[in-house]
Amino acid sequence: MKLAQNQLWRKGDKFYRIVRLERLSVDYKELDPMDPDKGDHHSVSKKEFCRLIKGADVVDTM
Repeated sequence: MKLAQNQLWRKGDKFYRIVRLERLSVDYKELDPMDPDKGDHHSVSKKEFCRLIKGADVVDTM
């Protein structure tokens, strides 16, 4: 699994956008599907983020 900054992931009805990607940590925003400008920011280790998005799909924004 290759992570990149500004990548959007969808798992079920939840969306996660990677805001900042570092070697060992990920800052992401859990988006509200009804209002993408709102959402909660979280900072976790890369391992925790990979566990969170296990089984999720990358959303192609192009």
